Amino acid sequence: MSNAEITKAVQQDKENCWHHLTQHKPFDGDANPMVVVEGEGMRIKDANGKVFLDAVSGGVWTVNVGYGREEIAKAVYEQLKKLCYFAGSAGSIPGAQFAEALLDKMPGMGRVYYSNSGSEANEKAYKIVRQLAHLKGDGSKHKIVFRDRDYHGTTIGALSSTGQFERKNQYGPFAPGFVELANCNCYRCPFGKEYGSCDIECAHALESLIQNEGPENVGGVVLEPITAGGGVIVPVPEYFPIIREICDRYDVLLHIDEVVCGLGRTGKWFGYQHFDFTPDMVTMAKGVASGYAGISCTVTTEKVFDQFKADPSDRMHYFRDISTFGGCTAGPAAALANMEIIIRENLLDNVVKMGDYFQDRLFELKDKYSIIGDVRGKGLFQGLELVKDRATKEPVDESVAAGVAGNCGKEGVIIGRTNRSFKEFNNTLCFSPALIAGKSEIDEIIDALDKSFASISA
Repeated sequence: MSNAEITKAVQQDKENCWHHLTQHKPFDGDANPMVVVEGEGMRIKDANGKVFLDAVSGGVWTVNVGYGREEIAKAVYEQLKKLCYFAGSAGSIPGAQFAEALLDKMPGMGRVYYSNSGSEANEKAYKIVRQLAHLKGDGSKHKIVFRDRDYHGTTIGALSSTGQFERKNQYGPFAPGFVELANCNCYRCPFGKEYGSCDIECAHALESLIQNEGPENVGGVVLEPITAGGGVIVPVPEYFPIIREICDRYDVLLHIDEVVCGLGRTGKWFGYQHFDFTPDMVTMAKGVASGYAGISCTVTTEKVFDQFKADPSDRMHYFRDISTFGGCTAGPAAALANMEIIIRENLLDNVVKMGDYFQDRLFELKDKYSIIGDVRGKGLFQGLELVKDRATKEPVDESVAAGVAGNCGKEGVIIGRTNRSFKEFNNTLCFSPALIAGKSEIDEIIDALDKSFASISA
């Protein structure tokens, strides 16, 4: 595009588009929204010609294999020429092929249900829990437990299961039947304990909650394997095996939301695979096709799937759900090509290696700047929690975290942060560079952070 065409597009955007998570009042004046023009590898270029290193994979943990992957674009193009779409009540060639390839990476799982966003994938899982409550009983076993600080999507149902006050504020009333469980953040343990001398109360609390709500009323538990937008919180190794055992004891479906961690972000195909257990349902979206096409999946065990099989004369005993754009063939075609790149380029190994390097460099910053209270994460998914005082752990104001991110942007590096999620804990910087990241890109991120922290510490 010519400079004139780009300038016109910026004006068209300013006058006609409504952006996500954006206050548009400043655009009534001379300020313009950011318009991204192109990307290659880990870098994007905006309408002003400025190039940025993208340390958040598309702003929301999505472009896992980087920008400009021609083979994914070609795979989508070739598929769309053959067949762009048919409703998900029928199958498609790429849908069948990707389902098999995906399940091969998920031992113990059995079926793939396609839709088009993480929110929708989670809604499907909730509907499975609710319908089974009726198919197996009187509908009472319908309640779904979610965790404080976890995020599960933007629809009213998904927000009902989200443990982030400011994300939910002003959007109620919410769907009934969702119950909140304490978070598992060791840095700010909700039980006032320290790991190593605790009884993993954060996990055992699930049993108390189920007993309080009534085992006959609780049908599902939804958890992120690593809390993402809620502050990059990694559970201790014992956490999920305890959760799994409690769910088994009370006949509760365990649903793991892999929308952020799925497809390699943590160094394994899925985040839950670090913790030695098998879920009943797994949902995923963002990294499934690295943003080259819209796709999400709700994956279940064969045991869950089989409970919806019955005599066809029973008009109500099957999963009566639909996702219009779950029938798009571009999604699984892109997902297949995306998975092939991850395998061919050994990106899971790269995530482990570069993730360790990244975390080591973040700890170097912690040694240098007292504003950093905690470093946590796994693979190329890392977080820095910022505090006013390390002894008291008093969080910095959200404006401080925003200032650090803004300074990094001036240095040409885009980073993430907890943003209007909590009353007081919008103080974590979030990093999720593409799985292709090397030492030079990580060093560039660290250099930008170093300069930003130095400027606010001066």
